[in-house]
Amino acid sequence: MKDIENRAAEIEKGIQKTWHKKLFTPFARACRDYKLIEEGDRIAVCISGGKDSMLLAKLLQEIKRHRKVNFELEFICMDPGYLDVNRKLIESNAKLMGIPINIFESDIFDVVDTMDEAPCYMCARMRRGHLYAKAKELGCNKIALGHHYDDVIETILMGMLYGAQVQTMMPKLHSTNFEGMELIRPMYLIREEDIISWAKAYDLHFLRCACHFTETCTTINDDGSSASKRMEIKNLIATLKKTNPYVEGNIFKSVENVNVDTVIEYKKNGKRHNFLDEY
Repeated sequence: MKDIENRAAEIEKGIQKTWHKKLFTPFARACRDYKLIEEGDRIAVCISGGKDSMLLAKLLQEIKRHRKVNFELEFICMDPGYLDVNRKLIESNAKLMGIPINIFESDIFDVVDTMDEAPCYMCARMRRGHLYAKAKELGCNKIALGHHYDDVIETILMGMLYGAQVQTMMPKLHSTNFEGMELIRPMYLIREEDIISWAKAYDLHFLRCACHFTETCTTINDDGSSASKRMEIKNLIATLKKTNPYVEGNIFKSVENVNVDTVIEYKKNGKRHNFLDEY
């Protein structure tokens, strides 16, 4: 028990000291710049058991200690049908890191096992719905997910190359199915390599996917996209970075610098607009 307490204290101290610049600083900047946390919020922190969501929980605990804004946290974790060993890994990591998780069950894995088409997409959709419903049940007005900077730039390129559209993963958005609920992504500006380095520094081992199809995280992502396609994009960015060290930042800034005057068509509130409309 003492060893767990010591490790928990070491992890928290690391976020406050060693990893403050690379993890907490970009986290706090995203919260400030995108107005992600506001007075009186009750935020459901969605724990998948992976490195990103576990770090998200610790960073939110840390920013709450600063008391610049009064808000409450609920740490929720959905068990969609994990094997016992996987659930125990989530529980032991949460205990080690001092995260008071609220685990609830669903039958999502059993349901998607019966699907012949797009089981990964449906799994991701159903997970999100269950998390929203649980958050609302707990009186929350926001849910927080652990998507990071690399998820954002990869999503931009995936949309262009595989979806034939220009879009990004937004730092926050209103739920279309749960009135009064918002989704926020406080780790929006944190680099994945820094998350991996942090986990390795404290010898932390987290859950990957563990679905019935793979027992690993080699085929799907939280948004239902193919992990093989996302890996292609990761490799493409890595290749481009060899000759252009600014490529990642340029991809990110590209969706901040959209010049509508040079776009052939765009959509606003579901309605299409063509440049010929005002030519």
